[in-house]
Amino acid sequence: MAYRRFVGFLIVVTCFASQALPQQKKKPEKEPVTQKLEAPKDPPAVTIGDSSRLVFHVSPLSAKGLLTPQTRDALKAILKENGGTQILHIRAFVAGSGDVRRIPQIVSEVFADKKLPLPSVSVILAGGLPLEGAQVVIESISEAKKPVSPEGITFIAGQDSVDKLATAAGSATLLQVSCFVTDLSDAGTLTAAITKRFPSAAIDLVQTQRNPGRPGTQCEGVARGGKPARLAFTGTRAAFGGEESDVKLAFTRLYKDLTDAGAPPAGIVSTNIYPISTALGIVVRGMIEIPGAITIVPFEGVASMDASLALDAVALAAN
Repeated sequence: MAYRRFVGFLIVVTCFASQALPQQKKKPEKEPVTQKLEAPKDPPAVTIGDSSRLVFHVSPLSAKGLLTPQTRDALKAILKENGGTQILHIRAFVAGSGDVRRIPQIVSEVFADKKLPLPSVSVILAGGLPLEGAQVVIESISEAKKPVSPEGITFIAGQDSVDKLATAAGSATLLQVSCFVTDLSDAGTLTAAITKRFPSAAIDLVQTQRNPGRPGTQCEGVARGGKPARLAFTGTRAAFGGEESDVKLAFTRLYKDLTDAGAPPAGIVSTNIYPISTALGIVVRGMIEIPGAITIVPFEGVASMDASLALDAVALAAN
């Protein structure tokens, strides 16, 4: 009996003690931390390099995947070909239905992942490429660590045949040739002819529009020769509308980009204008006085869907 009373006494004491002790408060659950990803930086409006050290490449064509994976693969190939040298400028010709506005962002993402300086970027919507299913081809200009063209380089404006481009180049070695055509039905023969004529050049062949108004060819080039200089490369600037004021505003913005980079517009050595129609191209040629080599070729479109044309330029930069 005494044992039972003792056990009962212990139970009462234990219950009293548990009620007397303060209850521990539950720690509030922490809210999950949301990781904020930084948006990729925009490519610079202008980049600058030494003309004696410029190297030119064109990405291989691929039909694997859609625009984004093809662009990443093309950039990967370009970076590999450049072997670690800094890429100053990229010009992308996009065919198909992909969103061309994504290209600068993809470039920024790829270069940021590899912790590389961003290049300036030009983006143009083309009518087609010489491989079925290919949606993008990329031209690159990079700066080697040592001079490869001690005498500098010269930009040759678009010529309406490969023969005329050869005549314009004279005895100079061509380092890059870009041919813009309205028909790719005989692309293999044309590429072979360009390669045979200019064996040292990086070659790009692009169809300008899906349904061009009239047949034609414009082949532009970069040749070794001239004099060494520092060159500024701009990305594309767009004009919204076909009025003279719209076009002049695009040029004003381009000139400001160059001026801010220490490359006065008077020192422009090459300009490419990409209107969405032949008629607009003719109007622009008579509207603006531009120094240096000028190539005006109508294309399917530009990176801004509601734009009427785009333009980019190369200019002499201050030392």
